[in-house]
Amino acid sequence: MMETVIKIACRDEKGLVHKITGVLFAKLLNVTQTNEFVDEPKDRFFMRVSFSGSTDLKSLTQEIEAVLPSDAKVEVIPPAKKRVLVCVTKEHHCLGDLLIKSQFEDMPFSIVGVVGNHAVLAPLCAQFSIPFTHVPAEGLTREAHEARLRLIIDAANPDLIVLAKYMRILTPEFASAYLGKMINIHHSFLPAFVGANPYQQAFQRGVKIIGATAHFVTDDLDEGPIICQDVVSVNHSYDAKQMSKAGKEVEKSVLAKALQLVLEDRVFIHENKTILFD
Repeated sequence: MMETVIKIACRDEKGLVHKITGVLFAKLLNVTQTNEFVDEPKDRFFMRVSFSGSTDLKSLTQEIEAVLPSDAKVEVIPPAKKRVLVCVTKEHHCLGDLLIKSQFEDMPFSIVGVVGNHAVLAPLCAQFSIPFTHVPAEGLTREAHEARLRLIIDAANPDLIVLAKYMRILTPEFASAYLGKMINIHHSFLPAFVGANPYQQAFQRGVKIIGATAHFVTDDLDEGPIICQDVVSVNHSYDAKQMSKAGKEVEKSVLAKALQLVLEDRVFIHENKTILFD
C-alpha cells in the first residue's frame, strides 16, 4: 500500500526527530518508516518519513514547519502514481523495460507519452498503447528542436522526464528548465568516459569493468547528481560491440533502480550529490 511521505531538509539541531514525530503522534498518524542523515560538515539534516492515516496535509505541513529551523524545506507527498514522459532516440532496451514495468505496475508510475527524435521506436510504443511523438531534429537548430520538445513536455505536465538513451546533447537552457525532474541513463561509470562512444573508449583503454550511471540532468553535461551506478565484468576477449551488449543489461537495471528510488521519494538533491534512503 502506498503511503504519504514527508521529506525534510534543514539546518541541523538537537531534537528534530522528536519534534517531527511528535507532530505526527499528536495527529494520531501511524509512522511506518523513518530515515535520517546529518551532513556534519555542512550542518544539514535530512529526513524521510512515511505514515498511514488521514489528515489535512496543508495543516500538517504548517505544523511541521513551525517546529523546525526557519530554513527548513518540507514536502508532504500524498500517495499517487507519478506521471513519466520518456525521451528516446533509436535504442529500445531501456524503453522496453520501462514499458513493461508500467504495463504490469511493477513500479508506481504511468508513462504519459514517449518522444523520439527518430521514429524507430513508434511501433514498440504502439504495442503498449502509449502515444509516441516524433520530433525530428534534421534541418533545425538545437534551440528550435528543443522548443518543439518543450511544448510537448509542458502539455503532458509530467512529474518526471526520463532520457532513456536520448542521444542528444541538451542546451543549458533546456536542462535548467527541468532541474530535479529529468533523469538520464549514461552508458558509462561516470566520471569515466564522458560523452559519446563510451564502449569504444572503454575497449581502447582495455578496462575490466564497464558500467552505467543514472543521474539528474543539469546544465553541465554528464555532471548532474548521481542517483545510481553499477558495473559488470568484462575481459580482453570483449570487443566494443560485445561490451555494448553487456552494457545494455546494466543500463536497464541501473535506470530502473534509480527511477524506483525517485518514484518512492527516497532521493534528496544536496548540492551536486544525492542522499538516498533505500
